[in-house]
Parts: sequence; structure tokens; C-alpha cells
Amino acid sequence: MNLPSGQASPVARLRDASRESPPLIWAFVYFFCLLSGYYVLRPVREAMGASSDVATVFPPAMIAFFAAHGMPLKDFTLQVLFTCTFLIMLVLQPVYGALVSRYPRRVFLPVVYGFFIVTLLLFYVLFHSGVPGRGMAFFLWITVFNLFAVAVFWSFMADVFSNAEARAYYGYIGAAGTIGAFLGPVITRSLVERVGIANLMLVSAGFLCICVVCLLRLRLWAVAREHERRITGGETPMGGEVLAGLKLIVREPLLRWMALMTVFGVGVGTLLYNEQAAIVRRLYTDAAASTAYYAGIDLAVNALTLAVQLLATRTLLSRFGIAPALLIPGFAIILGFSMLSASPLPMMVAIVQVVVRASEFSLAKPARETVYTRVGREWRYKAGAAIDTVVYRGGDLSFVWLHKLLSAFGTNVVFGAGLLVATGMTLGAWRLLREVAKLPDERDGDGPASGPSS
Repeated sequence: MNLPSGQASPVARLRDASRESPPLIWAFVYFFCLLSGYYVLRPVREAMGASSDVATVFPPAMIAFFAAHGMPLKDFTLQVLFTCTFLIMLVLQPVYGALVSRYPRRVFLPVVYGFFIVTLLLFYVLFHSGVPGRGMAFFLWITVFNLFAVAVFWSFMADVFSNAEARAYYGYIGAAGTIGAFLGPVITRSLVERVGIANLMLVSAGFLCICVVCLLRLRLWAVAREHERRITGGETPMGGEVLAGLKLIVREPLLRWMALMTVFGVGVGTLLYNEQAAIVRRLYTDAAASTAYYAGIDLAVNALTLAVQLLATRTLLSRFGIAPALLIPGFAIILGFSMLSASPLPMMVAIVQVVVRASEFSLAKPARETVYTRVGREWRYKAGAAIDTVVYRGGDLSFVWLHKLLSAFGTNVVFGAGLLVATGMTLGAWRLLREVAKLPDERDGDGPASGPSS
């Protein structure tokens, strides 16, 4: 497959790429619908996390239990939610590992999305009925949805595209997701106050149904590519251990640095997220109003993300490899936290958060995902998913409680610690690049040891 010329405009290159690579169109639609469906619901999650109405968020029995022990849930909302999220990830990781080990790709991919569609219909009933504690249940569910659904998407893309194609096309695919992320908040802001939160669940479920159609079509190209390269097909069960993903992370240097970079990247975002939640809690008391506020923030993030994806991501990955895409965000975040440490103004917090999230989506994430086109299936589906779920939420849990401790000493201390975390993330990116240099340009097989070993 010939790759599009780097001399044309971004729109022209995208048009040429879609002509030469039909699966790119399906991948484009797939990621567009996936992030549209997620971003319709993300502002609802943010509003639940920042809500001062604990009766909406937590079940009555849980509120009474914490009150009886002298810990009002209103003061520990995010800490409790993030702790519960991590515990759920620990439970679900072996379930997911068993699913991908025992069933072929044509079974476990539709099952993952089918599960999320069914549960969305359940949440429609919960929100429509005003069941107490629905906020906590939804917060936990959508966090799991975001991590697993997106992790499965990128693992599947590594089955469909080669490494050279990934470096040329992942920027475009990411841009499709960003356009979907634009649409989601627009739908939410337009509808939430007119139709209510419950009906947004049905909108999101519709987008996920389209995702299932796309993955069934893309499976045909994945099968053809595997036959062409004589790679063990994803149409057969993967086998291996249920907890192989976590064991690979412990054993393999490349995956360890990937995990460390992920933890520190999560730490940077979590410190900012908690500061933002505190501001929203003070300024907004109505769930619909705070939902609209978060939708506005998402639009700003997505605007910057799309601009970088269309103008810079493909060029950086195709011409210079993944190094600039991994290191530039690190240095930008270090600069941002340095400014926050000196002058922690609320507007500056918002600006730095936009930079943090946009650089992750437009540069760091596509760069990391190209690495998985050069390793075996267990690395992609098991270790990659473990990093994006258990490791990711473990970082969330650690830093949400660290923020609670640091906030007692003032905002400057919080952002000073964030500066150290951003430096650690950048160091992790540099060490990851050293390990990636040891990989072959393309994977030669799909065994669990495809990649550098310690």
C-alpha cells in the first residue's frame, strides 16, 4: 500500500489516504462514533464528580456509614469514587484477560461493546427514575467504559494497519475521534436541559451500535493482512494466562517504562482535575449548569487537539518517528506547571489542563499506540489493556489521595509536586524511546515474547 505524499495539504492527504486504504474510512467512522458516544456522557460524569449533592451521587446507606464514622462524603467525593474505580479495574482485568484468551477476536470485540450498550439502557432507566446513588454507579461505569473501549479500539487498529501505515494514518484516525469529541459536547449542551440526562444514554448507545458495525467490517481487512504476512490469526483464541498482561509489564523493560510514563501522565492530569473540581463545586450548584460548563472545557481541548492532529501529528510521526510526539508534551507540561507553581490563577489552571489533555490526545497517545504494531498479540491486547486500565486507574487512585494530602499545604505545593511528576513523565518517555529502538520495524509473529526481553 502506497502512503500519501507529504507535499499536499492535510485535507488532500486524507482524501488520498482514504482512496488507497479503504479500512481507514471504517476506522475513521469507528473512532468518530466511539468518542462521540463517550463525550455525550463525559460532562455528566464530571458533573457527578463535582456535585455537592451527595444524595444524587452516593447510595443512602453509604452516606450514613461515612457520616457515622465522622467522614462526610461531601469532603471525599473524588477520593471515594477513584478508589472504587481502581477496585473495579482489579476485578475486571482478569475477566477481560479470560475473554481475550479463550475467545477469538470476532467474539470478544462485539461482546465488549455489546456489554456497554446494554448497560447504557440500564442507566437510562436509573436516571429516568431518579434512583439514589445513580451518580456513583454512572461515574464508575463510564470510567471503565472509556478505558476498556478505547484500549480495545487501538489494540484492534494494530491488527489492521502496519507500523508504516500507523505512523501515516493514526493522526487522521485520532482527528476523527477529536471531531467526534467535538460533536459529543455540542449534543450535550443542546439537549441536556431540554430532554434531561436520561435520554443522553440512548444517544450514546446509538453511536456504539455504529461502532459494532465498523469493527465487523474492519475485521475482514485484519484477517487479510494476517494471511498476507502469515501471522497467527486473531480469529483463533489467543490462549495464554489470564493475568499475562500484568506479568508482561513486570518482566519487560519496554512495558515497564510505558506503564511508568502512564502513571506520571495520569498524575499530572489528576492534580489538575481535582483543582478544577474544587472550583466548579464552589461556582456551580446545579447539575445541568456544571454539565454545560464541562462541555465547554471539552470543546476547548478538542479544538487544540484537532488542530495539532491535522497540522502536525502525521508529519512528526512519519518524518521523525515517535520521539518528538512523546517528548514535546512533556516539556510543554513542565513549562505549564512551572507557571502554575509561580502563579496558580484559576484561568491558568484551565489553560494548562487544555494543553495537558490536548497534547496527550494529539501526540502522546498516537505515538504510544504505534509501538503496538511492532509487537505480538499478548502485548497488544493483554499488556496494553492492563496499562490502560489497572495501571492507569492505579495512578489515578494514588494521585487523588496525594492531592488530598498536598492541598492541605496550599495550591503552590500541589503544583510544585506536579512539576516533579511532569519531569518524571518526560524521563519515562525518554527511557521508553531507548527500548523502542530495540524493536523490529514490523512484528514477525504473534507470540507473547515478540519484542525486547529483559
